[in-house]
Amino acid sequence: MSQINPYLNFQGNCREVMTFYKECLGGELAMQTVEGSPIELECPSSMKDQILHASLMNDSIMIMGSDMIGPDGYIFGNNMALSLSCCTEEEINTFFAKLSVGGKIIHPLRVEFWGAVFGVFTDKFGIRWMLNYDKNQKQ
Repeated sequence: MSQINPYLNFQGNCREVMTFYKECLGGELAMQTVEGSPIELECPSSMKDQILHASLMNDSIMIMGSDMIGPDGYIFGNNMALSLSCCTEEEINTFFAKLSVGGKIIHPLRVEFWGAVFGVFTDKFGIRWMLNYDKNQKQ
């Protein structure tokens, strides 16, 4: 089955963000620094500790990130959100509680007209999350 996996770019704090997400969501976190990578010699030495690529995997959740900036520079937009479909009501409550710490709740968790528990917040790093648990989904 096809799925969309978010890829997030940061300004030097990818390690901090991805570690926080691992603490909240669990799973396996892999991070490759610029140092020791195939592009190490192409980058300034000041970038050696920057994250070239990170991936967090927990069952069907996969989030990827990097400190590498494209040719246009770093542009933080508000047009990106991570949509996380949860498997149980306990899971949505746990993820919402942990990920929203230090952030701003935009739409508290509640049952919506489509029959799902849904909530929206911006986490302490400025990333917008939309969490959804369809109470009628087949387990």
